[in-house]
Parts: sequence; structure tokens; C-alpha cells
Amino acid sequence: MSLGEKLNALRRRAGLSQEQLADRLGVTRQSVSKWESGQAAPELGKLVALSELFGVSVDYLVKDGLTEPETRPEGLSRLEAKVEAIHRRMDTSRFAYTSRQRLFGLPLVAVRFGSGRAPDCGNTAIGIVAVGNFAVGVVAVGIISLGLFSLGMIAFGLLLALGMASVGTVSFGVSAVGVFACGFSALGLKIAKGAAACAIPLIRQ
Repeated sequence: MSLGEKLNALRRRAGLSQEQLADRLGVTRQSVSKWESGQAAPELGKLVALSELFGVSVDYLVKDGLTEPETRPEGLSRLEAKVEAIHRRMDTSRFAYTSRQRLFGLPLVAVRFGSGRAPDCGNTAIGIVAVGNFAVGVVAVGIISLGLFSLGMIAFGLLLALGMASVGTVSFGVSAVGVFACGFSALGLKIAKGAAACAIPLIRQ
């Protein structure tokens, strides 16, 4: 059996959907689908997480010749123990939570924090209420956030934006741009308040 076939069988045996497995590992459902179809392979840390989740050895997952699941031995090899220690250190720098409740196909609450500086599935929250390094949602809170109501260092809000740099219909921040903008440096289409403020009235023809 290939790695993908083993993952598919173990996931089904555990009664998990691809989406549920993806949530537990902090990856996308597409990633799990690619692993199972053989289009991609999990990184080392995810292999260790999969072995712990399904109670099998990493050897069983990666070696095609092994057909029966091996329970993980009590005394792990020195190398595998080191990999697990590294994995635990990596996991402490990440936090993920996704609520089971959904609205319009999106999680009601999604929380994602990770150590990466670029947006990825470990640090980007997408949901009705989204909180993370990077957040996209109706209510979004993050270092960089995008939503109807947005709070962050850099905030883009369709209705309300609060942040160091903010853009929104109503915008508050050190640098604020919006129809109504308030900040140290503010640019507004109707109202702008701040030390350096400029209101640009809409020109009607």
C-alpha cells in the first residue's frame, strides 16, 4: 500500500472526514486530499502528528512494503524521539481552533496563530469571526485583517476598520483612509479628523 492509501484507510477507520483530519492537523482539506491521492506528501512534522493520531509508526506510513499497521513501540528509536521533540517545539508555536458550527459554509469561529511571517494555513484564520496572524471574516482580528468589521495593525474593513493603518468606510488609526476617517494622518471622502487631516468632498456633476 502507498502512503496515500494508508492515510485514506486510517482516516476512514477513525471515522474522520478529510476536513476533520485537516482541522486536527492545521492544514487545508485540499492538502489531505493531495496526500491521499499521491499528488503530495506530508512534511516530517505532519507525518509524526499522523502517526500519533492513528497510533501507528512513522515506518508504517512511509514504507510501501509494510501492509499491516504497526502499533508504535514503547521504546521509540533515538531518531524518532528527536523528531517528536522537534515536532512538539514546532507545535507550541502554533495554535488552531475551528468551531463545528458553520454559517454560509464558513466556520462560525476560526482562530489561527503561527510563527510564520507569510500567510499560510497555520496562521491565517477564515471564518465568520476570524482571529489570527492574518484574518479574513465578517469580524476579523489580526496583524493583517480583512472583513466587514476589522481590527489589526493593518486593517481593511468594509464598514469599520481600526488599526495602525486602516482603510474602511469608517476608519480609525494612526493612518486612516475612509469615507469617515480619524487618525494622526487621516484622509476622508466626507470627514477627516487628525493632526494631518484632509477631507476630499465627493464631486457631484
